[in-house]
Amino acid sequence: MATYYLEPSRTFSEFLLIPNLTTKECTPANVRLKTPLVKYKQGEAPAISLNIPFSSAVMQAVSDDGMAIALARCGGISFIFGSQSVADQAAMVRKVKGYKAGFVVSRSNLTPEHTLADVLALKEQTGHATVAVTEDGTAKGKLLGIVTSRDYRISRDSQDKPIRDFMTPFASLIYGQSGITLSEANDLIWEHKLNCLPIVDERQCLDYLVFRKDYDAHKENPLELLDANKSYIVGAGINTKDYKERVPALVAAGVDALVIDSSDGYSEWQRETVQYVKENFDVKIGAGNVVDREGFLYLVESGADFVKVGIGGGSICITREQKGIGRGQASAVMEVVEARDQYFKETGIYVPICSDGGIVHDYHITLALAMGADFVMMGRYFARFDESPTRKLRVGNNFVKEFWGEGSNRARNWQRYDTGGKSGLLFEEGVDSYVPYAGTLQENLDKTIGKIKSTMCNCGATSIEELQRVARITLVSATSLVEGGAHDVILKESSLSEE
Repeated sequence: MATYYLEPSRTFSEFLLIPNLTTKECTPANVRLKTPLVKYKQGEAPAISLNIPFSSAVMQAVSDDGMAIALARCGGISFIFGSQSVADQAAMVRKVKGYKAGFVVSRSNLTPEHTLADVLALKEQTGHATVAVTEDGTAKGKLLGIVTSRDYRISRDSQDKPIRDFMTPFASLIYGQSGITLSEANDLIWEHKLNCLPIVDERQCLDYLVFRKDYDAHKENPLELLDANKSYIVGAGINTKDYKERVPALVAAGVDALVIDSSDGYSEWQRETVQYVKENFDVKIGAGNVVDREGFLYLVESGADFVKVGIGGGSICITREQKGIGRGQASAVMEVVEARDQYFKETGIYVPICSDGGIVHDYHITLALAMGADFVMMGRYFARFDESPTRKLRVGNNFVKEFWGEGSNRARNWQRYDTGGKSGLLFEEGVDSYVPYAGTLQENLDKTIGKIKSTMCNCGATSIEELQRVARITLVSATSLVEGGAHDVILKESSLSEE
């Protein structure tokens, strides 16, 4: 007969945190949010850790190379959406890896024979004001000069004018030699009042560009998530259909971590995909999504480096409506965490858990962490920002951004459904929608992190690990939810909203 779970399926909104003693050491400045991304053995450090417990969802409307760079600068990770061609996804990964912290591979390159018109067209396409002029027009060719907006005047110069006639030639450039440290490069920039310093090898071939603005950005983003080569860390989503073609291309592009994007991760297709990756490549891979002990253990025993938890809790997900499949996010996280902790006790291997979905308010993130999740994955949260890849529109008197689910007809991402046989579904599991436009990622993330740190201090914790040990969590009634918000007053129009 069927198995029944008669305890109600709980959401984050049904819980609150009870304060612990706040000691003098518990201040937001002392709170650290570093957390493991991938599994590790007891006594060892994880191969990859996040500096903040945030990842952006594997969605067309959320995670492209732009979002990946912006979030890595803040200390989190993006998993670039896989519902695109293998070549396009690999190209996005390469763009992110090309954004070395300080040392940047030039992405705007021309030859001396190109014209001012070519410079202007390239600037329009890339947004870059600096163009490297190399012998063959490639990023690693022999450097012959540099073009910036100071080298020409559109109002006076002919658009047919060849670059050789107005570029700053190599002989006039201040440059650094390959092997120079970032500190030494920045010293040259400040000493010579440069905006850009080219780095060349012994054959005068261009290696990197170092920009003054990146020095400032690094100072402003001390939590940048970087690999050993000072490149941003980036993830990518894969499916269980074309992984034998997709994974090699992503690994070649430099991806740091993969995750299987699926509406239901408790499947033999996921096991086969994880095992293929572990047997053939030195790259980390997460799997999911699951909502219980059995699903978690199945994926861990298959070799998953982290596990995503959550089915049907996303703001644009209608899986529960369409199929009656899913579980309240809080209940799912609590059961999987219990299984994870027991697995750790028995094996000495710690497997991080990603809570994916069910986040409505910022405090839900803190609750997910307190319940044992190591980091959260969010779509709607990040879709609202300038850095997401969708259009900003005006609807009525409000600005919004487009946001659609990977299970919608618009995404047409049927490869994420492990149904076997013929690809495609006859119905949607996601909707096409708008979300209120919220500005830049940085300003919103700073506010959210401020709330998390403040709440952790109230709980007497200065790290996520400590929060998970000391947190006291209580169920709340429906009437206490009303009591917890503004009530019995008339709000002014200027009152701040949760968004």
